[in-house]
Amino acid sequence: AVAEFGRIDAWINNAAVGTVGLFDEIPVAEFRRVVDVNLLGAVYGTRAALPWLGAAGGGVLVNNASVLAEVAMPYQSAYNATKHAIRGLADTVRQELRVTGRGNISICTVLPATIDTPFFRHAANHSGRELTPPPPVYPPEMVAETIVRLLRRPRREAYAGGAARLIGLQWRLAPALAERVLGWYTARTQFGPGVRDDSTGAVFTPDSAAERTDGWSGRRGQVLRLTAAVGLAAGTAVGTVAALSRRSRADRP
Repeated sequence: AVAEFGRIDAWINNAAVGTVGLFDEIPVAEFRRVVDVNLLGAVYGTRAALPWLGAAGGGVLVNNASVLAEVAMPYQSAYNATKHAIRGLADTVRQELRVTGRGNISICTVLPATIDTPFFRHAANHSGRELTPPPPVYPPEMVAETIVRLLRRPRREAYAGGAARLIGLQWRLAPALAERVLGWYTARTQFGPGVRDDSTGAVFTPDSAAERTDGWSGRRGQVLRLTAAVGLAAGTAVGTVAALSRRSRADRP
């Protein structure tokens, strides 16, 4: 980009792989690889971009993280850890740029919900079961549109998908309850009926399906997933209100 245009005005970090399974059953080498790609990938990208953004008189750097940078789901310990770390990295670099007079460089974090990409098909799998994306599943174009909006009007963070925004709100209002409900829900929706052997997926090298870029959800499946998501949202919202009401009554003298 610099050779062609003489400058860089925007930079997007988007590298990610995943390994699915119980924390104490995921091979350490795979856990390390997820950290190397997801977290250090963002580190290397940010280190490469900052000098050029500064030389251009400012710009925007976007980290495509996940709503799992704010919340958590079972069987995704390595992915959860790296996305939380990316959010912390962004916050720290933003602070450092501000206090050193480089506030004209914006650091933004995108928090998408489940996106219709081959991510789950390419993930390493140590669960013994078929992997499916927890609904609701959103099209990748929605994330792209969110990133474009951030490039035009930078913000610290932006959710991509109504489910991500709702889950984040619930996690902040009633974290213990939201943790239980989300754990129960995702433990039951990220696995299909099929049995699968252990696989390293595309964590180290592209797997046999890596040339496929289509996602998962057809129209019928999307309707079913969205229906399930509405039920989850309504149930969790009711539970959150109930928990806050109980807390309020308990706090009264």
